This record gives sequence, structure tokens and C-alpha cells, in this order.
Amino acid sequence: MSETTPGRRERKKAATRDALADAALRLFLDRGFDRVSVKEIADAADVSISTLFKHFASKEALVFDEENDREQALLRAVQERGEKSIPQALRAHFARELDKQRESDGEDLGAFLALIHSTPSLALYGRQMWTRHETALARTIARETGAPADDVICAALARFALEAPSLARTQPDVGVALKHIFDLLEVGWTAWE
Repeated sequence: MSETTPGRRERKKAATRDALADAALRLFLDRGFDRVSVKEIADAADVSISTLFKHFASKEALVFDEENDREQALLRAVQERGEKSIPQALRAHFARELDKQRESDGEDLGAFLALIHSTPSLALYGRQMWTRHETALARTIARETGAPADDVICAALARFALEAPSLARTQPDVGVALKHIFDLLEVGWTAWE
């Protein structure tokens, strides 16, 4: 019985976290980020404000609730790449992410991105989060290649790879654009290796 209790507790925590993030996003998309209070989010998820802050450090964090999972998936793409080069592994990872986004409702993604870009505090939070991803990815690349943790080439690859999906989304064929960007990164990476 003691073995099932932690599993149940973790499931309940995850369900509460999901309920908070879902309620917050629904309210933010409906009324705008700045017009929704933390209390309203907690009430919508049927939890206390203190419970909300046990799961999320800030109101902005509610919007980016999946970012730790996304970062871990990004790092695993490099760590578990097999025979692929690091740029090839990153391209495959981002191609899978784009496919997932295409399968979901594109309108929802557009509304989500519009919310972030139209709200200065969310745009800043997103940029800071992206910088944390960049640092973690650069360190992982360095570890995988035996380079020093602060290697500028590993940092450059991390930065350029993380910018690739945004740049690709500006093109008519996102998949082809992503391929071209990573082909370029592959040439530079191969020359460096």
C-alpha cells in the first residue's frame, strides 16, 4: 500500500498543476493576461492561492507550464542521438515538435503566440526561459563533445538551433526552411568538429 501512495500523490499534484495551467490559459486567452488575477485562476481551478504558488512561481509561469518537459526533451535529443550528428538530432527534434503543433489546432497555437507577443511580461519571461534553455543545451552539447562547459562554438550552435523554429515559421514551407537552416548548421558544425 505504501508503494501506491506516492504514485497517487504525484498524480494528484500533476492533475492540480494541469488544472491551474488550463484555467489560467483559458482565462488569459479570453480576457487578456493583465486582466486576470491570480485569485481568479485559483478559484477557476478550485484551489487556494497558496496552492497555486506551490505549483507555479509566478503568474507568467502558468503560461509556460510545459517548459521543463520541453527542455528535458531537447536535451535528450542530443544525449540520445545515436549515430546522428548534434545538428541532425536537433533538426529531427524540432521537426517532431512542428509536426505536433500542426496536429494540434493551429488557431489555438496562433492565439497562444499572440498572447505572449502582445504581453510584455510574458514576452520577457519567455525570452528569459529561452535563455535558460540555451544555456542548458550549450552545456549538454559541450558535455557530449568533450568541450569545455563554456565553449563558444557549443553556445553558438545552441543559440542558432533554438532560433531555427521561429525563423522557419516565417517561411511558406516551414519544414523545408527548417531543413535548410539545419543543413547550414551541419556544414559549420562538421567543419568545427
